[in-house]
Amino acid sequence: MAKAGGDRVKETRRKFRAMLKRKTLTVMPGGFSPLYARLAQEAGFECFFLPGSQLAHFLYGVPDNGILGLSDLVDHARHMAAHCDIPILVDADTGYGNAVNVHFATEAIIRSGVAALQIEDQEAPKKSGTAAGRRLIPVEEAVGKIKAAVAARDALDPDFVICARCDGIGAEASNFDDTLKRCVAYVKEGGADLVWLNSVQTREQVRQACKAIPGPVLGIWGGEDAPPGWEEYEKLGLRVVLYPTIAATAGLQASWDLLKDLHARGAPALLDWNRRVKASPFGQPDVKKLLGYGKIQEVERRFLPKSAQRDYATTFGHKTNFADAPASPKPGRRAKPKTGELI
Repeated sequence: MAKAGGDRVKETRRKFRAMLKRKTLTVMPGGFSPLYARLAQEAGFECFFLPGSQLAHFLYGVPDNGILGLSDLVDHARHMAAHCDIPILVDADTGYGNAVNVHFATEAIIRSGVAALQIEDQEAPKKSGTAAGRRLIPVEEAVGKIKAAVAARDALDPDFVICARCDGIGAEASNFDDTLKRCVAYVKEGGADLVWLNSVQTREQVRQACKAIPGPVLGIWGGEDAPPGWEEYEKLGLRVVLYPTIAATAGLQASWDLLKDLHARGAPALLDWNRRVKASPFGQPDVKKLLGYGKIQEVERRFLPKSAQRDYATTFGHKTNFADAPASPKPGRRAKPKTGELI
């Protein structure tokens, strides 16, 4: 489980700042769940992204259209920061209003324990950064929002990172040159620590942006060609490459595949799924360990009276993965089930 206390929060924020100072590329996956953040940590990633779109989609079943509020985000960010030791970048959408709202939102997000936030320059209600129909606020207003976030940050914790996101590529009445000017202003005038260049279309755009913007650049590929590899991104000057929804969308696709197969074939679909999982070259995640099930027994042993402690020695759960089970039990014999797994 994650370390506890304010020292851990300071450590993750300083880790993220150190990443931004490196001349090497940082790879940041994303998803909506604290468990996904822990999986990313266990897989070896150094940081993780909490996207507003995935909170809207997976928690409330609504589009990414500025429907979520600040309290929704802060509450979820707090859970995510508490359950992993890697820095978390939080999607604060447009800051939930003007510069006044941004100032208070920044304070609330800092107190949640995450390492950084991003504020985008769209009109409200915002659209998904990957969707059509986006409009931008005037650059002066966007710079003011960033300044408000920086001021709130400086008063609470200078190690916290402010990321300014520009959604200009593909937006109404915008182009790459205008987008680049905005990104420069967000650093020079606004004081942003990091610039997010969204939906970059070509390798040349990446190169130009990383050369012109006086700060580290985070990018998401939106071009028609296959995206650059990590070594190529690094040579182009990118500091962070973001895959904002990868954990959540992969889980969604796997759920869709299994549900359709289960509906079509019934129980054999579950057996085949378990066999595919068991055959994975990466093995299965130890979900009980990731979630801290062992801590429950430890706390019970230390603090509950003997009469209230649970019997783990002679009771059992039930098996959930039958990939290695025989086709049917032998007549007249019933083996004692093993303690159930979580898969």
